[in-house]
This record gives sequence, structure tokens and C-alpha cells, in this order.
Amino acid sequence: MPREKGRKVVASNKKARHDYSVLDTYEAGMALTGTEVKSLRAGRASLVDAFAQERDGELFLHSMHIPEYTQGTWTNHEPRRTRKLLLNRAEIDKLLGKTREGGYTIVPLQVYFSDGWAKVEIALAKGKKSYDKRQDLAKRDADREIARVSGRRGKGMDD
Repeated sequence: MPREKGRKVVASNKKARHDYSVLDTYEAGMALTGTEVKSLRAGRASLVDAFAQERDGELFLHSMHIPEYTQGTWTNHEPRRTRKLLLNRAEIDKLLGKTREGGYTIVPLQVYFSDGWAKVEIALAKGKKSYDKRQDLAKRDADREIARVSGRRGKGMDD
């Protein structure tokens, strides 16, 4: 069977960019079982409330939900088990150094298949305050209004 190419997104954490200001992103592999991969290939996963945490100098992904594989038997996996993230030592050290400084956390943004391998895009992020979120929403609304008006002008439909 030919190896698949490209990037196929399985799940994305839309709320993460709303709740956090993203400083840096990394691509990490995940240590998965066979039924987890099959469930991901079926497009079933949720990153709501997921986060990465350090244990013994390694990073682990907590609270990511991959539902049990429907055709799985006794070999099925636990849906919310902790999964090891596969990163280079230099990347792990950099991430852990930033999180130990304080105020930073590691959140997953997307789970996807890249050339057949299951990957997760994680971000070094800092939590936003509620007024930051309101400012972002107001800016997005203003940009949307500007784009709408300029689009109407370009078509000769002045108000």
C-alpha cells in the first residue's frame, strides 16, 4: 500500500488561541497503541482540556480524549490515558526551561497525520486575562467590518 502524503488534521483546539497567547509552536510525535491510531484515522479525538506536563525530564500529554476503537476487543485503550510526547532533548529542555520560569504552559493546538505519522502541534503559551480576550474580540470584529466595507467598495456597491 502506498504511503500517504501531506497533512490530515484530525482534531484542533480552537479555544486554545482564545484562552492563551501563543509564543512558540512545536511538532511532536506521540507514543500510541494500535487501537488509538485506528480511532484517530477514523477522525475521532478531542483536545478540550488537554495539556502537557513534565515527569522525569519527559513531556506527557494529559486529558486528550481518543475514544475506544469500535472494532477493538480486549486490546482497546483507555480513552483519556496519559500519552508520552516524542521530542528532541533540546526542544524538551527549552520548553521545560520556559515553563519553570513561571506563567507559561504547554497546550496542544492540533492532532494530525503528517506523512502517515500521528503528530501533535503543541504551543508554549501564556494565559490571557479576560480583558485581553475582549480586546482580541473587538479587534477581530473591527477587522471583519473593514474587510466587509472595503469588499463592497471594490464591487462598486457604496453604502
